[in-house]
Amino acid sequence: MEPNSLQWVGSPCGLHGPYIFYKAFQFHLEGKPRILSLGDFFFVRCTPKDPICIAELQLLWEERTSRQLLSSSKLYFLPEDTPQGRNSDHGEDEVIAVSEKVIVKLEDLVKWVHSDFSKWRCGFHAGPVKTEALGRNGQKEALLKYRQSTLNSGLNFKDVLKEKADLGEDEEETNVIVLSYPQYCRYRSMLKRIQDKPSSILTDQFALALGGIAVVSRNPQILYCRDTFDHPTLIENESICDEFGGRLTSHCSY
Repeated sequence: MEPNSLQWVGSPCGLHGPYIFYKAFQFHLEGKPRILSLGDFFFVRCTPKDPICIAELQLLWEERTSRQLLSSSKLYFLPEDTPQGRNSDHGEDEVIAVSEKVIVKLEDLVKWVHSDFSKWRCGFHAGPVKTEALGRNGQKEALLKYRQSTLNSGLNFKDVLKEKADLGEDEEETNVIVLSYPQYCRYRSMLKRIQDKPSSILTDQFALALGGIAVVSRNPQILYCRDTFDHPTLIENESICDEFGGRLTSHCSY
């Protein structure tokens, strides 16, 4: 694979008219290959002047006639980076979603990806479930499979996970997760209940309490979202491809 090339990872997961849908793609970030798959959260900067925000990858497809590789993502901003600003009602771990999903060519999305998130201080820093305890009974793999099937409408991600493993990537490297507010509340409540108990005997109830969010990452930053806003300038971004969005309305969105 050439350093600046893009390629799909895994088998197609759907067809709709001229569109072929996929679960993941591979690109290069600072000279290193990386894979992003449906349901992944990652940091982006839409323009050099914009604040860093979080993107959640929700749809990937190729338009067969034009050979365009496209993506649809949901963006989350800190309250202070929205027009209304932060107020006393906002929680310290809260982000606000842009009301419209953004459709961007993959070649532009990878330019948005931001690798330096050292200045991002927000989010609850959760201690992960001990992976050595999970490994004894194959529970880690079960949790990851449960997380993928819950977040991604039951799609089979076995081929994608293998490709990630071959690259040396791991779900443990996930550094940010955005939950719904009910999921976040259940997560914090469960952490309190099991804080002094061994993780090896609590894995199943841990995952269930999180609504399928298996937090096995190393020190992930956990945030939640319960509101949306209209971004005033995003529509002016030249990378946005709204002309492709209308054609997908009849397809079951992710």
